Amino acid sequence: MDEQVDILDEHGNPTGESCLKSEAHQKGLLHPTIHVWLYTRDGKVLIQQRGRHKETHPSLWDVSVAGHVSSGEDIKVAAVREVAEEVGLAISESDLEPIGTFKAIHQISEDFIDAEFHHVFICELKTPLNRLTKQDSEVDALDLVPLLQFAEETWGMANTGKYVPHGVDYYKTIIKEIKKRL
Repeated sequence: MDEQVDILDEHGNPTGESCLKSEAHQKGLLHPTIHVWLYTRDGKVLIQQRGRHKETHPSLWDVSVAGHVSSGEDIKVAAVREVAEEVGLAISESDLEPIGTFKAIHQISEDFIDAEFHHVFICELKTPLNRLTKQDSEVDALDLVPLLQFAEETWGMANTGKYVPHGVDYYKTIIKEIKKRL
């Protein structure tokens, strides 16, 4: 869906301008997104395999839930909405624990620059994996992986090509924050 997004300056502050998401990507304009990492009390992390038809990083494994913040939309409201859309889980804003904001700029192609501020949250997953409903247009698969395996695969020595390349510091932050809560 090509929704309106707010444009941010290099520090993540709103510029007062907005445009279609496709235009923001075409011009490399910074805009806000959300990432929600769902984890279980027994130390597992929910990951999603991105749809094979996605423009960016098709078929790679990624954050439990991610999405764009619509123009004028509150960050936590966007996160709650995206969790419901992508994995069929009803959560409340109070379930979300903010753990940071990450600036990420990826040149996908000559006319596609993904320039985003990821507002990152973690949230305890209390629903069994088989009760989640993936959004078929966005997500090919869901999986729960042990935190140690996830750490090894994202910033250790194994399977680095399996995941969206968010960077070592990003993944270390996610793992450390989840580990604190176990």
